[in-house]
Amino acid sequence: MLSESSYLTALYTYIGASAVMLLYTAWWLARHWRAGWVALAVLLGAAVLLTPAYPKEGVSTFAPALIVAVFQFMTEGLEGARHALRPLAAACALAVVLAILLRFTVFRHSRFLDKRRGSR
Repeated sequence: MLSESSYLTALYTYIGASAVMLLYTAWWLARHWRAGWVALAVLLGAAVLLTPAYPKEGVSTFAPALIVAVFQFMTEGLEGARHALRPLAAACALAVVLAILLRFTVFRHSRFLDKRRGSR
């Protein structure tokens, strides 16, 4: 069993490693993909890695929902993993909606700018 300080250390380490991985993924994909697709990939990655879930009933600490879902699915089947899959699906849906909004607001391409770039 983890103490409070070791739980917080593990949580901060996991979140920090996930953030570094997401930043590196965004940097690497930005060289190859358009900004809207990079936003979608990074937001989906963040949703999958950073969504919390309770490991089981009666537990007051969180764990990453992906890990909980995988372990519960392997040990108890789909019924046991549903409590972790619901927030994971909701976070992924929210990530897709945010990526679409970003694509049509911040990362939209102006035809004028595209023609101007092409003429250089």
